[in-house]
Amino acid sequence: MATILVVDDELGIRGLLSEILSDEGHTVELAENAAEARAVRERLRPDLVLLDIWMPDVDGITLLKEWGASNMLSMPIIMMSGHGTIDTAVEATKYGASAFLEKPITLQKLLRAVEQALVKPAPRTGALPLPVGYRPDLAGVPIDGALGAIAHAAGVPLAPLGPQPEQLFDLDRPLREARDAFEKSYFEFHLAKENGSMTRVAEKTGLERTHLYRKLKQLGVDLTRNKRGSAL
Repeated sequence: MATILVVDDELGIRGLLSEILSDEGHTVELAENAAEARAVRERLRPDLVLLDIWMPDVDGITLLKEWGASNMLSMPIIMMSGHGTIDTAVEATKYGASAFLEKPITLQKLLRAVEQALVKPAPRTGALPLPVGYRPDLAGVPIDGALGAIAHAAGVPLAPLGPQPEQLFDLDRPLREARDAFEKSYFEFHLAKENGSMTRVAEKTGLERTHLYRKLKQLGVDLTRNKRGSAL
């Protein structure tokens, strides 16, 4: 488990990311602007930083450049933005970002990006990393938005497979086991159908988002697995 710094000026986003990452066992520190981020980074030396691009005082790209110029990029940086473009993604990776996540950030997409960033060293400045979700052992990669365009330009294929709407279940088993098996397949199907969006799955299934997340954890649903090769 890691110490993760979340930098975002929106209280709701900081709270949501903190809850999800804490549930995964990580230690989470929060900052709402660049000044707080600098202080936390100096005090704790986090293992990973989730950094919003658009902030009121100093934007995330400027802070990223500052850390890079000061040889302070000893940890991977995942950039976040609700208005990402190809140019933004390229600029972020040019200055040392490990990945670029477009808002709204879904649960599956977040966990995959964090998992990949923590197992790989931060890229050298100027190195363009593979899109979030790339797996060399698989036939495709889940991508979207700016990173999707980069992947397409690089010739990275998309994986088309995922849970199907009709499945067979073994009914010759205890009721609880049969019910859990059905519910797990049910949620996996809807996660794939809704491209990993917890908000849309919650609306579709009629469950409150927090309850849905806990239900998925209880059922052992793999939230980091590729879903139909769709964007997350």
